[in-house]
Amino acid sequence: MTKWWWKILCIVLLTYAIVAGLLIKIPILPVLGETIRNIFYHVGMWLAMMVLFTCSVVHSIKYLRTNQLKSDIAARSYAAVGVLFGILGYATGAIWMSYTWADPNNPSFDFGAVAREPKLIGAAMALLIYFAYFILRDSIPDIDKKARISSVYNIFAFAMLFPTIWIVPRILPSLHPGQEGNPALNFNDLDATMRMVYYPATLGWILLGVWIATLKIRIGIIKEKQLLP
Repeated sequence: MTKWWWKILCIVLLTYAIVAGLLIKIPILPVLGETIRNIFYHVGMWLAMMVLFTCSVVHSIKYLRTNQLKSDIAARSYAAVGVLFGILGYATGAIWMSYTWADPNNPSFDFGAVAREPKLIGAAMALLIYFAYFILRDSIPDIDKKARISSVYNIFAFAMLFPTIWIVPRILPSLHPGQEGNPALNFNDLDATMRMVYYPATLGWILLGVWIATLKIRIGIIKEKQLLP
């Protein structure tokens, strides 16, 4: 039971987030309307992605210090699940914008402005950098060399997350809500009812990402058991 409590908590939190997120009464704001419910999923997935990428780079640094293949397997697994959550976050964001500030039926819609949206471009660049991480890994046949080079690259990829997602998009003009702050991260951005769902949902997505990553790590260790000390 002591090893399963956080997994049970993950299931409870996500079940609560999905059900309550669709049923609770929310404030109806201009442009957003009912689509604001997506904040329980879109933002939580992005934050889960950041946590997973952080875990990945920590294990890459650990590998460079210890040369233990288990750490490289963990770094690869956390990065893979981080990319998955990044794609889900990007997809939910793209769907959300198509019903709000990028709605083609909106008279003020400008496809050129959407195509130049710095947050969309920055997020795509960040994910492409991590796609290159896996391409790099697959292009190196030697196990030890692959682990060392990809660990160094993983540190670079993590460092690039901040300018591509958090810094540059805030400098350039953007259609994305929360340009001057941290949307949904500021305590005052959500009313009390939405906070009761948003915070459990975010924790649930993070726990789900860690859960999937730990399963991938166990599978990776089994596959490469003969290479481990």
